[in-house]
Amino acid sequence: MVEELTPEEVNERVQNGDIRVIDTRPQEQYERGHIPGAINVPLGDLPSMVPDIDWDDRDVVCACPVGQSSKQAAMLISSYEGVEEDIVVASMSGGYEEWDFELETDASADA
Repeated sequence: MVEELTPEEVNERVQNGDIRVIDTRPQEQYERGHIPGAINVPLGDLPSMVPDIDWDDRDVVCACPVGQSSKQAAMLISSYEGVEEDIVVASMSGGYEEWDFELETDASADA
């Protein structure tokens, strides 16, 4: 079973800088707005990209439109041997549909 974090918990941890957000939505959706600091890894690309991501000592939360495919992404990431066993890999419950906090866009990231 995949651990789930509420959007409120994710927002607080993003503010604290102690969690890495993996956004599994298509790039076009990601560019329209994403959780600040999120890395875009579309779900279909995740298996091939997992080895290339620097899995440091921060916990990981996966975010998707409604909180379903992010569970699959979290299971895949947690099974990767490059991710330390003590790192929590979670899914954001409710996905972006439940996210009521500020979003970052690529335009604001470049500004």
